[in-house]
Amino acid sequence: MSYLNKLDAIDRRILEILQKNGKITNAQLAIEVGLSPAPTLERVKKMERNGVIESYHAKLNHTSIGIGVSTFVLATLKSHNRKHLEYFVECINEIDEVVECHHITGAGDFILKIVCKDIQAYQQLMLEKVSDIEVVDNLQSMISMSTYKDSKVMPIPGGVKQ
Repeated sequence: MSYLNKLDAIDRRILEILQKNGKITNAQLAIEVGLSPAPTLERVKKMERNGVIESYHAKLNHTSIGIGVSTFVLATLKSHNRKHLEYFVECINEIDEVVECHHITGAGDFILKIVCKDIQAYQQLMLEKVSDIEVVDNLQSMISMSTYKDSKVMPIPGGVKQ
């Protein structure tokens, strides 16, 4: 049984609020969920201990920090054996510009989200790092022209919308 089944409406509300504002004080969170601070904090700590809440992050403005290009790369491997999959993932985890890596079904084996300063930096990264991974058979790049939604807020099954 998933821990999700143990979450009540207040837990779900806490998760919704924390995803939108990880810097909210416990006192304010308590007010928003209608509990006193001590039980609110205990609920948060319990969800942290059980792995429901993994971490807290600052969302950065990519332009402000010099990230001008986002791309998605469809990667196909030479073989689908475990050794090649593990080696590819190990190599990808060493490349900071690869901010997401998903093992997929369909036309390719993995889809990568890569961020870089500019097209030249992207080209250099692809030539010197990604395409040099020896188990890679084919790479297909798709450059993001515009981003219309970039939410890190997960919908919580059984949650309530306000």
